[in-house]
Amino acid sequence: MTDVEVSKIKVVFMDIGGVLLTNGWGHESRQKAAKVFDFNYDEMDFLHDFIYNVFEIGSISLDDYLDTVVFHCPRNFTKAAFKEFMYAESVELPELLAWLKNWKKHTDLPVFALSNEGRELNGYRIKKFKLHELFDGFFSSCYVGYRKPDPRIFKTAMEIVQVKPEECLYFDDRPMLVKAAKNLGINSIQHQKFEITSKILENFSRK
Repeated sequence: MTDVEVSKIKVVFMDIGGVLLTNGWGHESRQKAAKVFDFNYDEMDFLHDFIYNVFEIGSISLDDYLDTVVFHCPRNFTKAAFKEFMYAESVELPELLAWLKNWKKHTDLPVFALSNEGRELNGYRIKKFKLHELFDGFFSSCYVGYRKPDPRIFKTAMEIVQVKPEECLYFDDRPMLVKAAKNLGINSIQHQKFEITSKILENFSRK
């Protein structure tokens, strides 16, 4: 399993979007929304880039975000209908989440989510996909006030759990975020395939 020393690992941190579920509100979902609700995607995307980071660190609500990005002018659809569309874009990715929930029953390692998520979307995804069956807690950007790749989100998680970087194992699908964690000394792995990630984690199952 890569070069990680199994005996040293005390905690697993894991991203959610792109690993367990589709991204909460990625560009593909926004493009789809523009077609479904018939508005200008480029205008929305510009406003989204302007404010989404603020939403993801919990400084504004989903309503505030939508008022800025979509409902800054009259629309022929409701905010409730748009939110329903947003939530429906969260879909479980094949295989890994179900496997991990079972694996969690057979490991002594605590497992924490470490992800960039807006508060309302994060809460919906936790409840909808029963993520408490896997995670012992959630270091979500909306709760801690930092978003990846800000090193403070990783440092905060390690300080609260009371572990050193070399005692952590972190999975993310994005190379830039894997590198950000590696720069802090964290054992970081890019999730690409179920077969690879599950094989690594099998090393931490109780025999």
